[in-house]
Amino acid sequence: MDIRFHSVAETQSFAEDLVKKIPLGKVIALKGDLGTGKTTFTQGFAKGLGIQDRVGSPTFKLVSEYVGKPYNLYHVDCYRLKNSVEFLNLGGENLLMPHDGVTLIEWADVIQPLLPKNAIEIKFSRLKNRPNARMINIKGI
Repeated sequence: MDIRFHSVAETQSFAEDLVKKIPLGKVIALKGDLGTGKTTFTQGFAKGLGIQDRVGSPTFKLVSEYVGKPYNLYHVDCYRLKNSVEFLNLGGENLLMPHDGVTLIEWADVIQPLLPKNAIEIKFSRLKNRPNARMINIKGI
């Protein structure tokens, strides 16, 4: 499924509504170049879970945990990791089977071999000549 967004607000609103369709225990792999909307999407998703905390990119701490309803959000950023082994060395296997939440993984390509077969994959890209527009492709819903 391909969807176009023309603003940050549209991306966040879509992600906020998507929460209703995502069951507990899912992993969502967010893929795309720098600045294509992965963190923006996560901010909307967090809002859909009623999370009031500021949600930013966890690039330097790798994992952010948020308490939400109906489940928690685990926000992972693999940008600084070199490979799947580094992810596992950080205890990342627990994030691939969240029993009390959903895990969103930015730069999921880095750990592609570890992703669950039933992970939802969302690819983000920019639209040419439209600086605020994005295209996302969703697989697995």
